[in-house]
Amino acid sequence: MKYKLFGTQTGLQASEIILGAASLGQRRGYGAVAEDIPGILGAYTDAGGNFIDLADQYQFGEAEEIVGRFIASNRQDFIISTKYTLSSEKAAAPASRGNHRKAMRQAVEGSLKRLKTDYIDLYMPHFDDGLTPMEEIARGLEDLTTSGKILYTGLANFPAWKAAAIASSIRLNALQIEYNLVQRTADRELIGMANHYGLGKMFYSPLAGGLLTGKYRNGDTGRLTISASGAYQENAVTSAIIDELEAIGSAIGGTPGQVALAGS
Repeated sequence: MKYKLFGTQTGLQASEIILGAASLGQRRGYGAVAEDIPGILGAYTDAGGNFIDLADQYQFGEAEEIVGRFIASNRQDFIISTKYTLSSEKAAAPASRGNHRKAMRQAVEGSLKRLKTDYIDLYMPHFDDGLTPMEEIARGLEDLTTSGKILYTGLANFPAWKAAAIASSIRLNALQIEYNLVQRTADRELIGMANHYGLGKMFYSPLAGGLLTGKYRNGDTGRLTISASGAYQENAVTSAIIDELEAIGSAIGGTPGQVALAGS
């Protein structure tokens, strides 16, 4: 496993590959079964991985509970990132969701308990809720840092102009972005903005929910067919990309997924 400095403001050595833990557990009716999870986490850490990405919404808190148990004996060796906005509850009350400070405070306390830790390395809103003022988010994250509950701050799925405004008012450390061969929107502004402010860049969904493996063409299931928000559909652009991945994979003796990861 290769390690990189996480942005230019932290000095933190992070593994190049981050383990996304959204599918650890089955409270949503799909995800990794209990007997497979130790193997998944063990394979990642045995390869040198030290960075696990979570959210309180992942499996309604179960993913955080699983990771909390896994890291209990050597918490200091891991970089734990988690997010809030939607709450860990299946039907959260209006005052308990969103990016405002009340929801932020409730969420961070819940995540700390589930992770069985007294601090979170990296904390961020899951997405821009379109309602909470940027100043409210910035001050809330700053307060959590000052209190020692979190070490670093970030934003996930925020437009570049809002991320830049927040990064100009507090010490922001990270930006989480969807980025793969069929989703390159971040190339326009987000990556350049992150580089300007020295933010660590966390790219998620490198295989576009399994689309770039070509498996759905064979009738296999995955995130795009079994999750509530998933939808498998190819258009002219994605079909051409998958066709090319399959052709390259065949020529070099690899899989479309391996080629997609190398090209991300």
